[in-house]
Amino acid sequence: MHTTPSLLAELDALPAPWEVQGTLAAPVAAVAELLLAVAEGRVGDDNLLVLARASAARQGAMTVVAGAGTGAYRAELAGPVEPVEIQVDRARSRMAVQSWYAGVHAVTACPAGTRVTHRVHRVLPDHPGFTDGIAEIGLHARMSRDLQQVLGVIADRLGC
Repeated sequence: MHTTPSLLAELDALPAPWEVQGTLAAPVAAVAELLLAVAEGRVGDDNLLVLARASAARQGAMTVVAGAGTGAYRAELAGPVEPVEIQVDRARSRMAVQSWYAGVHAVTACPAGTRVTHRVHRVLPDHPGFTDGIAEIGLHARMSRDLQQVLGVIADRLGC
């Protein structure tokens, strides 16, 4: 019987040409709990935070449903857009997201408290998600902006 590798394992095998990171003066467990919170229901600051600022999520048109396998989910969007695949590994404080890009968020301890790293391993350059705005500001700049927004929500919730 052939088994499909997990999304995290698949991405770990690829180089990560784009990476951004930030730190929070907070315990790793507290940051991981908020960053990795994924459950069935509407996407927002308390559910799949890394996609909460996406336009579909802001419009209430992005919903998380359980996927096949442990820690596997899909974010379904209204309209003809393909679902976003998500895999959460709480034991290793990591989450993979695959849509028009495939990337991994990881939470690790650092001298300042907690480091959150976002690595993008693959992009689909012809996908509208890539061409709408990325060409103007660049993928790295968008990743940095998005990570800072996520860290801002976590810092606000943890009071750090």
